[in-house]
Amino acid sequence: MRKRSTLFFVLLSVLASATLALAQPRPALETLINSLAATQTYSQVAISPDGTRVAWSQWEHDACGRPTWNSAIYVAQLANPSPRQRVTAGSQNSSYSEREIAWSPDGTQLAFLSNASGQTQLFVADVSDKNRAKPPTQLTNLTGYLASPSWSPDGKTIAFLFTENAPRAAGPLMPMTPETGVVDSKIYEQRLTTVDLESHQVRQLSPADMYVYEYDWAPDGRSFAVTAAHGEGDNNWYIARLYTLALDGQMHEVYRPPEQMAQPHYSPDGKFIAFIAGIMSDEGATGGDIYTVPATGGQARDLTPGIKASPNWLVWSSTQDILFTENLDGRLGVANINLVTGNVETRWTGSETIGSGAWGDFALSLSKDQKQAAVIRQSFSQPPEIWAGLIGSWKQITNANQNLHASWGAVKDIHWSNGGQHVQGWLMFPADYNPGRRYGLVVDVHGGPAWAHVPTWPETFFNTSLLSSMGYFVLYPNPRGSYGQGEAFTRGNIKDFGYGDFHDILAGVDQVVKDFPVDNNRVGITGWSYGGYMTMWAVTQTNRFHAAVSGAGLSDWLSYYGENDIVRWMTAYFGASVYDNPQVYARSAPMTFIKNVKTPTLVLVGERDGECPAPQSREFWHALRTFGVPTQFVVYPGEGHFIGSPEHQLDILRRTVQWFDKYLGEK
Repeated sequence: MRKRSTLFFVLLSVLASATLALAQPRPALETLINSLAATQTYSQVAISPDGTRVAWSQWEHDACGRPTWNSAIYVAQLANPSPRQRVTAGSQNSSYSEREIAWSPDGTQLAFLSNASGQTQLFVADVSDKNRAKPPTQLTNLTGYLASPSWSPDGKTIAFLFTENAPRAAGPLMPMTPETGVVDSKIYEQRLTTVDLESHQVRQLSPADMYVYEYDWAPDGRSFAVTAAHGEGDNNWYIARLYTLALDGQMHEVYRPPEQMAQPHYSPDGKFIAFIAGIMSDEGATGGDIYTVPATGGQARDLTPGIKASPNWLVWSSTQDILFTENLDGRLGVANINLVTGNVETRWTGSETIGSGAWGDFALSLSKDQKQAAVIRQSFSQPPEIWAGLIGSWKQITNANQNLHASWGAVKDIHWSNGGQHVQGWLMFPADYNPGRRYGLVVDVHGGPAWAHVPTWPETFFNTSLLSSMGYFVLYPNPRGSYGQGEAFTRGNIKDFGYGDFHDILAGVDQVVKDFPVDNNRVGITGWSYGGYMTMWAVTQTNRFHAAVSGAGLSDWLSYYGENDIVRWMTAYFGASVYDNPQVYARSAPMTFIKNVKTPTLVLVGERDGECPAPQSREFWHALRTFGVPTQFVVYPGEGHFIGSPEHQLDILRRTVQWFDKYLGEK
């Protein structure tokens, strides 16, 4: 259950200018909302194999700073980044979105996906000095969904993932296909596909009944490492296995993980495959331990048992070393592990995010010799920009957001304890903070639950930093079940939803109220997805919260089991199906305790949400209305789990602030 997405990056937030001095006049809500589109955003960065150039995908603005809803690719030299080559398959008279960049092995060409012709297709652009004026070449003419292009080691073939005739974009965040009449059981499989650069011949390699999630070329270019599962893709990711796939389509099972797995990568000599495995609640939100297994199959080896962090991306540095990114107690880091000694060396860590800041995107782009890296860097106080150079000594390449300043308050890294657990979180101060005043506090619980609040420039979708701009403290807790403190911590809420994790949150509220000037009678709670569930749960367990906003929540785990499109994730957390052990589901269901609710609660959801279906929110709202609890229910038409429409995103912001102002505002 997610809170972030790779779509609509152009709406990341920037509000006005923050102050930690005396209280200032409260800014107008509409003034803040109207400035939300000012951030230049980047969806990807890729460094050339020789480490001399960097390419990135950037959402474009017009001369007045307004978003055009088009994204293009830019290429610059690391040594002199000011002159930039613009690459796009679009034209001035068309809309286009260019994404998923991949450099050719010789660094002369860029492969990318573009919807300039309507249907997304695979293109190649020559970015060598000789042919810069040549327009990109369209390699495919397919109908369906394309993703994840990657060049073969010899540069003669490009692989990609393709879902033929897909009625929608892949992934459970997207709006589900409406079910009317006789519900069709047709399954659309995402298959590993290749296209020959010379002939443009397209071949679907993986079996027609197999859904491929991720892949990596073998060093010799003769096969792939893939994670895949039979059947429907969104649901069966939770039981995906590791395979090798030969160019002739033959698949061989290499490893069957006990839980979830992601990030398969061949070693440089082709003898081993590394991956990340552990308890993961969402496809794309990776965290766990790092493992290796022989490419021919055999026993998997856990390289990071007991690590107090959550690795989320990796690449082989050599046959004996793996470089990885990690969530480390709420921060992001880059580290290297030696397979011989087991030693972990921290290469960089900071209170910021490297990657687009989108769902699960915490990664580096490395040159072939791995001496140079490119990243998107951002934090609570610094908007996103492209950086490149030696790891930890990156040089800023872009400065599109140099005039932006946060209007929210300062952010403090805080820690507290509960029941023997060490818990971390982030506390955002009111923008007008004055220690002589008392302020309201809103708790924002992240989605997942296997996820974490990390330091990023706030986005428009469910942007609670806006509450700080309007004069509230905002607490972003990372309770048990979150990434950042190792697998034991992430597994800490199995069969215990709403108990240990919720009490970790309450202990954090107690700590903030004790240490900071918070009015204990003006405390609220909110969240999206798992955070929406925790909001519903909170108001059934305590009257501590005086206002609540639940986004895409879960009110009844028993009925949810038969309504959602990703049911397989639940057995990993509850230990059995709802049909085999309904008691464990009922124990954590807000509807079990619904008569306890007194807290005014705003309920928000997308009409076609497959992860947290709208009936779950309606059921909760209906009960509150029946018992006379102040409530409001808003269903956003055509939306999935992620709310994509800018109009709908801004409506959520307005309603959220107005709801908390109504029930938590100064009297």
